[in-house]
Amino acid sequence: MPHNTHRLIPADFTPLPSLNAAAHISVVAEPSAHAEVVGYLVAPDAKIPEEVNLDWATFRTNGFEGRVGQTLVLPRAGGPDLVAVGVGTDDERTLDVLRDTVAAFVRAASRSAHLALRLNVNYPLDPIAIGRAVAEAALLARYRYTALKRDPRHTPLATVEIITPHNTDAISSGILTGVHFARAASIARDLANTPAGHLTATVFAQLAEAKSRDFGLDVTVADKQKLIELGCGGILGVNAGSVEEPRMIILHYTPAGRQSPEAHVALVGKGIMFDSGGISLKPSDPMHLLMKMDMGGAAAIFGAMAVLRDLDCAVEVTAYLMCTDNMPSGSAMTLGDVLTARNGTTIEVKNTDAEGRLVMCDALVLATELHPDAIVDIATLTGASLMALGQLTAPAFGNSQPLVDRVLASAAATGEQAWQLPLERKYRKQLDSEIADIANLGGKYAGATTAALFLSEFVGDTPWAHLDIAGTMQSDADDSWRSQGATGYGARLLVDFLTTYSLS
Repeated sequence: MPHNTHRLIPADFTPLPSLNAAAHISVVAEPSAHAEVVGYLVAPDAKIPEEVNLDWATFRTNGFEGRVGQTLVLPRAGGPDLVAVGVGTDDERTLDVLRDTVAAFVRAASRSAHLALRLNVNYPLDPIAIGRAVAEAALLARYRYTALKRDPRHTPLATVEIITPHNTDAISSGILTGVHFARAASIARDLANTPAGHLTATVFAQLAEAKSRDFGLDVTVADKQKLIELGCGGILGVNAGSVEEPRMIILHYTPAGRQSPEAHVALVGKGIMFDSGGISLKPSDPMHLLMKMDMGGAAAIFGAMAVLRDLDCAVEVTAYLMCTDNMPSGSAMTLGDVLTARNGTTIEVKNTDAEGRLVMCDALVLATELHPDAIVDIATLTGASLMALGQLTAPAFGNSQPLVDRVLASAAATGEQAWQLPLERKYRKQLDSEIADIANLGGKYAGATTAALFLSEFVGDTPWAHLDIAGTMQSDADDSWRSQGATGYGARLLVDFLTTYSLS
């Protein structure tokens, strides 16, 4: 794949290394001979599986009490090592806890490629959901971004055998679904973890064009000249300080073999490949280093779109990925500039670091022109969302409560936490401008809300939901199935949303 020529990038570099590593997860009666580690689930004070050959006194001496996520590795000579994995009490047997449990096991066996796990504890859950959760947790917990390391010292997962005598067909079906969900998140993680010098807007567009057929997608790319013709003044203004051209990547999925789709959903993703803040330059601190992930929304959408065909999604989907970097230079937009969006709305730039909403407003207008049944946007939009809800939960907003409820249901189903915040219209006056229709920045408080209010100006009456993932885009350390680095938050949520969406 061609790359930008002013940086030394290896010719064989791929922004999607996860596509080259596929672990096999299956349901079996007993562990195979090549299993290197076998995991056993242990509940507090419950009967210990005979194969473990330890009593509770020994467990407690080693600090193991069966709490959720606790592990105790038991090396064995002449056979696979054993790992005791805490599952918690009966009332903790939820899908989220199951993901945490499987992730803990996979991390405890991080040096082994071939694993087996006995589901020897009852989970009062749908067996298909169990299989899906097991696959997601196993694959995502072992994820590592190693594309730029000569010696990654990482053992990829090769096989995971699930041993259970019950509901094997249903669990196997769930595993197959979970593999696709995990692949969506891994693709999103790959993209967000890739340095901005290796993944520019133009390279992202080339990647989309190269992979579209593999994923069953149609792709259209709008270059700078096309964006000028479309009147997309928001993204053009943000791009003005960059030597790299912007790209609007439009992905389209049409359900195969159906006379008419269940519905039509439009997605909009913020794709700021690197955010320096522009003229409103960010301080040189750890958060600035993470700004290669400011395209996490676009990455999540790309990952989700990549698996819709494999999951036989019945909904037609059109996605807009708004890609550019935000750089300071002599040609960069400045404070006080006025941009004109696709629909003719004039926008006063009060802060060039409030750029995500500027690139997204054009796409939101384009999406409304398709007259979809719903629009969902996802963006690493505001530091205020991180301050409000931390790194585990994304705020959700919207102008349609049924649509927001669907998004929240998918958040709950995937363990990608979201919490609805009010789209408080009384704060709209903070966005008033004396010289333009609207300003791109509100007041000192409620920054996530005023950003959402800005976006709401461009969706009209179309049902719309907005996810602000600035806090959830990355994890500082390994945390359950969230591996250190980009989390891929939103990819699995969107897949669940799209594959369950209907107008009924």
